[in-house]
Amino acid sequence: MKAILQRVTASSVSIDGNVIGEIGRGLNVLLGIGQDDDESMVPKFTEKIVNLRIFQDEEGKMNRSLLDIKGEVLLISQFTLYGDCKKGRRPSFIKAADPEKGRVLYQKVIDAIQSYGIIITTGEFGGYMDVAIQNDGPTTIILDSNEI
Repeated sequence: MKAILQRVTASSVSIDGNVIGEIGRGLNVLLGIGQDDDESMVPKFTEKIVNLRIFQDEEGKMNRSLLDIKGEVLLISQFTLYGDCKKGRRPSFIKAADPEKGRVLYQKVIDAIQSYGIIITTGEFGGYMDVAIQNDGPTTIILDSNEI
């Protein structure tokens, strides 16, 4: 699994001009599921997301987690995180999970984040979406399940 975590003051997702999800302070998470990913990775991956100390404390230091600030999550499926651009000019997505597997693991991640008591909103899996992100900082962290 790969994720891009963006610390936000607000974020929303729309389809055909209609907002289908929005959050206030928290994380906009773009999540890619790879063909080699499985359910066993979900607990450790989500634990890292909710406990990563990337929010500022009263001294301006990154000392607070999503849990500490009672932040929200907007989770967007993003298979293009597995785009391979080594050859030619068109990315190859063969390392991304097939849609059926991706949908199952995406839902497992949603459930795992919710189990921490975090408010989570999502986009539409596989849908064409417009995502509005009000970056805070900006602070952007890249997570890879193979590196945690």
